[in-house]
Amino acid sequence: MTSNLTVIKAGTGVLTKSADGTLDRAALVHLVSAIAGLINVGHRCLFVSSGAVGSGVSAFGLAEYPQDTTTRQACAAVGQARLMQTYSSLFSNFDVTDAQVLLTAGDLGTPERAGYVSSTLGRLLSEPRILPIINENDSVAVEELKFGDNDMLSVRVAKLAGATRVILLTSVDGLLDPDTDVLISEVTDIDKVFRHVRADKGRFSMGGMASKLAAVKFAVDAGIETHIAHGRHPERLAGIVAGKGISTRFHAATGR
Repeated sequence: MTSNLTVIKAGTGVLTKSADGTLDRAALVHLVSAIAGLINVGHRCLFVSSGAVGSGVSAFGLAEYPQDTTTRQACAAVGQARLMQTYSSLFSNFDVTDAQVLLTAGDLGTPERAGYVSSTLGRLLSEPRILPIINENDSVAVEELKFGDNDMLSVRVAKLAGATRVILLTSVDGLLDPDTDVLISEVTDIDKVFRHVRADKGRFSMGGMASKLAAVKFAVDAGIETHIAHGRHPERLAGIVAGKGISTRFHAATGR
């Protein structure tokens, strides 16, 4: 759809404070500045942002991520508004207009509906200073209509939009060797790295390395280069897009 398109996904742990789940404005400022920097030099980006439920938690006086569906959806309804208001304010400082796109798995469930999403994203991406910001529509999505987490949402949207690369921002530098804690910088065979999965979920996080690797496999099998990188160091995005920088780079599969 769009040449050299990068899909950037930021998880809840990157966007909210671990202590109470509220939005971490300092982290958002840093991330927005880095994404705007890519746009300013001509890169086209899609931004998949978690954080709606987490940013709505404090409005209900909760100490952690809610377990019941009704409260989770209510938190999302409050939090999504907070999230987009913050993004709109921050991106406007860089003359970037954000566009909200909320999806459920049902929106990509048939060729017809996926075509509508594709057309909308294509029109948004045709404008160089509009940034589509995508999230799962958590306020209405039920289990049978959920992507599972925003890692999978990111890679499915990347495939639909014809993206060149996906960058999954998380709370670590990338995939770490469990024996040495050394960063694995290059992965050419995704099937050989599942043994490195760790139980690293946080109180306000839905994902973990297991879900990330499942999403990575989907992406690389679709021919999309994928990175796992540290979301608290978004200044590294420019280097990653340029083919260097600190991350785990998963090479796109060939001949599949």
